[in-house]
Amino acid sequence: MTTVATFDINFTQFIDENGKPVTDDLPAIAKDVDLLKSLYHDMVQIRQLDTKAYALQRTGKMGTYPAATGQEAVGVGYGSSLTKDDVLVPYYRGQAAMIQHGVTMEEVLLYWGGDERGSDYQNAKEDFPIAVPIATQCLHAAGVAKAMKLRGEKRAVATEIGEGGTSEGDFYEAVNVAGIWNLGVVFIINNNQWAISVPSEIQTACETYAQKAIAAGVEGIQVDGNDIVAVKAAMDKAMDKARNGGGPTVIECVTLRLCDHTTADDARRYRPEGELDDGWTKEPIIRLRKYLESLGAWSEEDEAALQEKVAANVQQAVDNYLNTPADKPEAMFDYLYAELPERTLAQREEAIRRGAKK
Repeated sequence: MTTVATFDINFTQFIDENGKPVTDDLPAIAKDVDLLKSLYHDMVQIRQLDTKAYALQRTGKMGTYPAATGQEAVGVGYGSSLTKDDVLVPYYRGQAAMIQHGVTMEEVLLYWGGDERGSDYQNAKEDFPIAVPIATQCLHAAGVAKAMKLRGEKRAVATEIGEGGTSEGDFYEAVNVAGIWNLGVVFIINNNQWAISVPSEIQTACETYAQKAIAAGVEGIQVDGNDIVAVKAAMDKAMDKARNGGGPTVIECVTLRLCDHTTADDARRYRPEGELDDGWTKEPIIRLRKYLESLGAWSEEDEAALQEKVAANVQQAVDNYLNTPADKPEAMFDYLYAELPERTLAQREEAIRRGAKK
């Protein structure tokens, strides 16, 4: 018997939970103080947005919402690696990356408030709307990357999925076709340990989720998803590779969900005792703050000013959302077809009549 193939999955971490470097060979990102401050701002802001969104849902001012508490380094890290020419195909917990790529906080709130105008992005015009069905976004991302390749464009596509979603056939099919066609797409696996109430140990027999790329002939790597330097460094490399004909990459970001799956969930029913306590010692925001402090680049005064600025930004987005006039009832028909079929015209007229009675 002979071995015909062997494979390795490499794990990358640069900054540990105490905010200390684990190697002397740090990437340039770790030495760019202005960039790190910007990333820190964006992580703090997305956490405040999520907190505010929870409050809106609890007071009946918004629908179900999926926070990303504890996972901010994943979305902010990979989202910051996208250029304006790249395309983001997000999933339902992707607000951090969406905002990095130009979607506004107000648009995120509008979407989860049931207003589809939140998907009509002012800036990220070619980005896809949020995908709630599990893993379908992966196939969409592969399709976009195929179109870019046919056009000879030096652009790339990024898409995100939870670790539970990698059990879906759509994920495997998308990675497989990306490998066969050598597509410029990066699949980010947000391994937050919980697929609603299903823990990783009964989700897969794999040692890593990154190794699911191997069967498709695609490079798979694993990074510390609470280390934004590791996330961004891996994503920068993968996106550059994707834009320049090097093909796809699967990046597993290992983190922990420090909140309920959504506002419709109560994670206390299934989480083991002490898991959150341990998770809060390793979360990404305090980790980056400690690292900045060790560089002499952050102070209590800086923190207070940032919190005040971010709170004002988030509140302005909330006010804009709450003050957005309701759309007209007939709007639900106006973007279905280039020209509405006759049978639908009558329904549209009925919607107008009913709306006028209110």
